[in-house]
Amino acid sequence: MAREKEQEPAADAEGTPERSYREQLDYLNPIAQPLASRKLTRRLYKCIRKAAKHKQIRRGVKEVQKFINKGEKGIMVLAGDTQPIDVYCHIPIMCEDRSIPYAYVPSKSPCAVPAGPGSRSWLEAPDMRYHDQAP
Repeated sequence: MAREKEQEPAADAEGTPERSYREQLDYLNPIAQPLASRKLTRRLYKCIRKAAKHKQIRRGVKEVQKFINKGEKGIMVLAGDTQPIDVYCHIPIMCEDRSIPYAYVPSKSPCAVPAGPGSRSWLEAPDMRYHDQAP
């Protein structure tokens, strides 16, 4: 007489249901520009999962800032629903100074598991084959 375990959907197991793209836009910070489109957001989430699997990702403001200062190149992805804004508002300026492409995604929740809890920003490392385009 063994007990049978009831399986719950992945979204319910975390305690928060999945929100649609439109619902995520309601929680954006005022500085979240340029915001990735719905299609680009899905591609960025997929890219973050892939980079995390291959250990080619820098997560968190402190680690990302350190690698930007060292001159590492990559693609910067920032969560647009992070509070307080003061924690990471300097990161886009650093990216612009060093010509690193960056974009905001509406929410950090879809990336919480692959990128790690509490991550507000992600830098995908140079092994992802990012090259500067010289004219």
